[in-house]
Amino acid sequence: MAQIPNLDNAPLNLTSLREQSQKELLNILKNFRGKKCLVLDPKLAGSLSLVVPTSVLKEQGVELRHLSTEPVQTECTRIIYLVRSHLSFMKLISSHIQHDISKGLQREYSVYFAPRRTVACEKEFQVDGDASTLWHIAKAIHKLEFSFGLIPNVRAKGRASVRVADLLSHMQGEEPVNSSDMGAAEINTLILLDREVDMVTPMCSQLTYEGLLDEFLRINNGSVELDASIMGVQQEGKKVKVPLNSSDKLFKETRDLNFEVVVQVLRQKATSMKQDYTEMTTTSQTVSELKDFVKKLNSLPEMTRHINLAQHLSTFTSKPSFLGQLDIEHTIVEGQSYDICFEYIEELIHKQEPIINVLRLLVLFSITNSGLPKKNYDYFRRELLHSYGFEHMATLNNLEKAGLFKKQDTKTNWPTIKRALQLIVDDTDTANPNDIAYVFSGYAPLSIRLIQHAVRSGWRPIEEILKLLPGPHLESKRGGYSSSSIDAIPSTLGNVDKVAHGQRSLVLVVFIGGVTFAEISALRFLSSQEGMAYDLIIGTTKMVNGHSLVETFLGNLG
Repeated sequence: MAQIPNLDNAPLNLTSLREQSQKELLNILKNFRGKKCLVLDPKLAGSLSLVVPTSVLKEQGVELRHLSTEPVQTECTRIIYLVRSHLSFMKLISSHIQHDISKGLQREYSVYFAPRRTVACEKEFQVDGDASTLWHIAKAIHKLEFSFGLIPNVRAKGRASVRVADLLSHMQGEEPVNSSDMGAAEINTLILLDREVDMVTPMCSQLTYEGLLDEFLRINNGSVELDASIMGVQQEGKKVKVPLNSSDKLFKETRDLNFEVVVQVLRQKATSMKQDYTEMTTTSQTVSELKDFVKKLNSLPEMTRHINLAQHLSTFTSKPSFLGQLDIEHTIVEGQSYDICFEYIEELIHKQEPIINVLRLLVLFSITNSGLPKKNYDYFRRELLHSYGFEHMATLNNLEKAGLFKKQDTKTNWPTIKRALQLIVDDTDTANPNDIAYVFSGYAPLSIRLIQHAVRSGWRPIEEILKLLPGPHLESKRGGYSSSSIDAIPSTLGNVDKVAHGQRSLVLVVFIGGVTFAEISALRFLSSQEGMAYDLIIGTTKMVNGHSLVETFLGNLG
């Protein structure tokens, strides 16, 4: 199974960046002669495999280990740690060194840090206001500009996004990308979107194939890990890792589809293969027909893999509890029958359902209604602590500091936003979609509607709606003219849909604080529509869903 995504058909030559990263890492490793042991932060391990194949590391005399509480078991005398800059990792590394000293082991130690990924919607920014990691985001974009030219148009929404845009301007002033030397910029527009601008979308259950895989199986670095028996491998207690990227042709075809449609597609393909097999065994075939049949058989492992995955997902999606949660999510987003919503949430608490499921719905209600009515807020706060333990006092305080669970203090803007941006689409056709709302079976992600407007006509036509959403917004022209105020920008900022020399424009969309797989599916859908004259490249600080976002607020984080 292919582990590394193929970048050959990417609208931007990202292969060069992968090769550059590989060269930088190998240069670090070459500084250490002889055999060495590379100890990886587990969260970075998958990303490393995309940059440097294991076979290349072995050629450099590198042994791979994952960072854990256990001492490093190796004969190597040179230990190189590659980790994110978390205090807990420093304590682990220190304990490793102390263990080696106690055993009389003579080793050399080196530590390399990768920029932190816990930004924006995670604890540091939302709860404690630590914006230091935003510099890393701006630096990454500026580095991209040195390869592909200065991005002339920037549109940003949200506190963190506007801060990154400002940092980019400062970096360009201090270390300019010379547009005249590089010719026309390959990226026409940069859109920076803060997760806090749209916390509604991740709190809703994703209904695309890839989105559901993440909801229930947690996609980590482009793969899911699950019991071998689920994948038809009879090995008791063994786990298997299933890679999920576009190198798998069937996954590429189905990843963005609503899950209902995926089941139909797999059924049709299986039926077609069965019919072909029947014809092969009952009629005479030409050599050419035999060749075609054998080609189809090559796709059988992919078919088997995704039928097993879809069958496993169905055990979750067919449960009354999941279907009930979907109904309540839609009821909250549509702004109807609040009493029914509160009764449902109360029932979840009394049944001791996982606290994450309860908090997702309470956060969803709080965001769309500018908080909970005081009596409901007090009631649910009390019931949550009684049912799940008073240690969750910190959880509720963190959510309140982030504005995700609070008392209703102002009139909600959600009905106006929902209506103006057409976020609710009735009679959504999931099989033959004509709107991004298919990814949530009727709800169009707010974040993607904003991007839709940004690439078509800029944000000026919806400026009044932008003011109703959290954080400031910015729209600027760079390369001889820039500004931090949208009011100072001429209305002729330019439509990204306009095609220069018959080529599609390229838009870089960066989600600060994370993006869901369903949102990415919606962006792919937009880019594939007839008449759309732009390609999209998506960058993010992290892949998230409602579960992982709420999880960052659990426990004593404040």
